[in-house]
Order: sequence, then structure tokens, then C-alpha cells
Amino acid sequence: MNLQATATATATATATATGIDTGTGTGTGTGQLWLVRHAQPLVACGVCYGALDVAADGAATLQAAHELASALPCGLRVHTSPLQRCKRLAQTLQGLRPDLTLHIEPRLAEMNFGCHEGQRWDQIERAALDAWTADFWQHRFGGAESVSTLMQRVAALWDAAVQRGQPCVWVTHAGVIRSAMLLAQGVRRVDDAALWPVSAAAFGRWVRLGLVKQ
Repeated sequence: MNLQATATATATATATATGIDTGTGTGTGTGQLWLVRHAQPLVACGVCYGALDVAADGAATLQAAHELASALPCGLRVHTSPLQRCKRLAQTLQGLRPDLTLHIEPRLAEMNFGCHEGQRWDQIERAALDAWTADFWQHRFGGAESVSTLMQRVAALWDAAVQRGQPCVWVTHAGVIRSAMLLAQGVRRVDDAALWPVSAAAFGRWVRLGLVKQ
């Protein structure tokens, strides 16, 4: 999900200040949440997809799994969105790293854009987009889910991970990753679309967040 045209230019500096590691190298993983984005989806550029269960490119998924398998510490629990573009990556990763345990977590699914799923963004009526930006937090764009409901389900998972304090992996989507990055900064509500983060992990890459209570 993304309304990026007017988004804040301070996201990278804020992330650095709050302990968000956007690198893709190896690490100890101590007290860290690894946020992994699925590989390139097999969907035309410019199409709105969130809950739409599109597959990801198979070769790109395999490459991402190999790179992640080389980077992750031993014995982590891997939580994955049930959507196939994430689940296939998580399953491939576990095949390479049997020490990892896999759990399917529905709350890691991407935001549901309702009736707009599968439409081109440039074909969605301007009035629908304006209604969303006018009430960014509560409006159910497409009639299914709001930013509020997305962040609330991600916050429940984030709070549980912080409480446990153990390193873990989420294989998920850009909207969930952006929500988690906000939560790591202590932000639990976004009323202005311009303040929604621009950055997220690239397809098949990851970011690491320190599991610190804000």
C-alpha cells in the first residue's frame, strides 16, 4: 500500500535514529525482528494488489530464500503471511534451513483493498482516492480494511514479539513492514497520508528492527 507522492522525506533519518537496520548483510539477530518482503509478484505493473493472492516469481523467490538462509541466525521462528507469494518463500527457506520453525500467521497478510483489488491504480476513481486521503486512518478503501485495522493487527504481533524479546522472522508485505517500522518508532496512529512511510524492503529483501518497547 502506498500514497507516496507527498510522503515525508525524513523516513531514513528517523529509521536510523530509532534502530532500524535496512542493511541486508548477516547479523547476530539478538533481540531483532527480521522483516522479509516477498519476491517480485507475477502481476502487471500498476495493478492494485493486497489481499489478492498472486504468486511471486519462482526464480526470484529461490534466490531470496538462499540469501536469507545465509544471513539468518540458527533456530529462529519464522512467521509468514498465508498469501502464496510469502508462504512459498517461507517454505523454501525452511527447506534450506530445517533448524527454522514455520508458523502461518494471517495477521501478516497485506492490507485488503476490497473492490479495488486487481484494478489498475490509474483506473480507480479519483473520488475514491480522495476519500481515503481525507480520512486516512479510518476510511476503508475499497470497502474492506482501513489503515487503522491494518496497524492494529500488526501492533498486536509487534507487542507480543517485544514482550518475548526473542529474535524472529516475519515473511510479509510492504504494508505490514511499513506498519512495523512506525511501531518501532512509537507511532501507533497515522492520520495524514503524507506521513505514511515511503520506504520498505525491496522485493526479496529485508530490514531488521530492534525489539524495544517504545
